[in-house]
Amino acid sequence: MNHHHTHDHKHDHGHGHGHDHDHGHSHGFGHHHHHMPSPDGNGRAFALAIGLNLAFVIIEFTYGFIAHSTALMADAGHNLSDVLGLVLAWGAAMLAKSAPRGRYTYGLRGSSILAALGNGLLLMVACGAIAWEAVQRFSEPAPVMGATVSIVAGIGVLVNGFSAWLFLAGSKGDLNIRGAYLHMAADAALSLGVVISGLVIMATGWSWIDPAVSLLIVVVIVLGTWSLLRESVQLSMAAVPPGVDAAAVRAFLCGQPGVREVHDLHIWAMSTTENALTAHVVMPDGYPGDAALDAMAAALREDFSIHHCTLQVEQGTTHHHCTLQGHEHEHAH
Repeated sequence: MNHHHTHDHKHDHGHGHGHDHDHGHSHGFGHHHHHMPSPDGNGRAFALAIGLNLAFVIIEFTYGFIAHSTALMADAGHNLSDVLGLVLAWGAAMLAKSAPRGRYTYGLRGSSILAALGNGLLLMVACGAIAWEAVQRFSEPAPVMGATVSIVAGIGVLVNGFSAWLFLAGSKGDLNIRGAYLHMAADAALSLGVVISGLVIMATGWSWIDPAVSLLIVVVIVLGTWSLLRESVQLSMAAVPPGVDAAAVRAFLCGQPGVREVHDLHIWAMSTTENALTAHVVMPDGYPGDAALDAMAAALREDFSIHHCTLQVEQGTTHHHCTLQGHEHEHAH
């Protein structure tokens, strides 16, 4: 069956070839690439951002050591955690395009959700490390070379700002790319805070400014990461994805000609960019034909961003109820 799949890609729309069900499946498959942000653009963005940030981390850490600024070192540590995060996110973006094989009938699409989750956790850990370092610094302040700190952190603002800009375009439709974008934007903010603290230390000689600024930025990052974490946990629990209105989908299905009721409706995310749906539709007049189901699938794809749907048609001659919720059918339409 699997080899048949690969041939199907070439004639997505060839419904007249006998193996109708298989073509229908492939049709859904070849199509969703339109909804994904251009992988090539993101690939370039990832490669550039990873290269730039890696080089900068080494420079920043070295100068942090020279200038006695743990804020610079912490910033470097945080940048490094983001480079790792980018590697994770890039890997997941590549895997999200994988073809199904063996036991992974969805391909490795779900890895993008795992990466988003791992990314959020990684950022939280980085925040903890920075906060710990900052608290230590209050009790034992060291003289900080403010000028060096400001210049190096200033380069950091440019590097991270540029990296964030690279991901801006893809950050709307993909949780994973949004994670990368948030990281870079947070890093730019962090470096900017370090620039300012360096300038203030130069002017006043108060080295406690350094850890105080670090703590302030940690709070900002935690608030930003929280939504990313919450959303990726929801997706990994097969919740209805944030961009999909389940009630509207149910109303659409119930409103189709010949449909008396809909039950066992499930909508979940296969990856950070692709959604799937299964539902039982009760059609007393019987199976409406492939064209009608294809039209429903196309509408779900265009209007509701659901790229993979499986509809089970029933005539309602036996007493069905939702296997999970028990009595859902009583208040369904």
